[in-house]
Amino acid sequence: MEIRKYLPAIILPVFMAIAMLTACKKENTDSQTTSLPVIQSYLVPGQPIVVKLSTQKALTDTSTFGSPITGISLYLSDGSQKVQLTESTPGTYTYADQSFLVTGKTYSLQFDYLGNSVSASTAMPAKPVNFNSQYTGVTVVAGGGPGTSSTVLNTFTWSNPDSLNHVLVFKAINATYAINSFGGTRPANSQNNTNRASLYNVTQNSFSYRGTYQIILFSVNQEYINLLNNNARTSSQDLTQIPTNIVNGFGIFTAMQADTLGFTVY
Repeated sequence: MEIRKYLPAIILPVFMAIAMLTACKKENTDSQTTSLPVIQSYLVPGQPIVVKLSTQKALTDTSTFGSPITGISLYLSDGSQKVQLTESTPGTYTYADQSFLVTGKTYSLQFDYLGNSVSASTAMPAKPVNFNSQYTGVTVVAGGGPGTSSTVLNTFTWSNPDSLNHVLVFKAINATYAINSFGGTRPANSQNNTNRASLYNVTQNSFSYRGTYQIILFSVNQEYINLLNNNARTSSQDLTQIPTNIVNGFGIFTAMQADTLGFTVY
């Protein structure tokens, strides 16, 4: 599976919460808190390592992220080997050796910024196992009738004997025809916390558009779930402290793996 092309479907909505955090924290009078950097990094085996660094931004700033932080000596360790990332574009630090990311290893990020030692760590979860779908597609009827909203049309399953965290993403590939009149106002892509289960049921309300989808099952860590859950609760009228696993910083440094299935909504 080409994981990189699907990551924005899951990352962008969650990282918008961090943009809200940076706007909120700028109002804090603690100069040390407001000068802390914002980190965005998702480690995926088989893909180059990318770490993005930015400043916090003011509440009135309409940009999604703050200004890039440049000129940083940024290091990543797997416990036995320590590598330095290269700044490929302003604020974006990369490492191209794809063999560095291995299932089960713990990765530590470290750099200095404005006199503070910034660090974070995350473990690489295993790739999802035995990801299957009851059917290759479902038929959804516009409008439906009594009880159709709760009728199970399909079940996605996977092995999860240890009740680990997974997120299921519905990524629209060619799905533009709204099922209902209000469907056109809804996003085509969605992500769902599976709450440590080993199955996910699809109902009439699971999709707003007909067409083809990629159904992507991500194995994720708790730091990602914390941010995802917070994003679901937070609004622009209720800016709260956003969860982070960064020491002397904000944002997220996490790892994930994925498997994918094709699916059609008729």
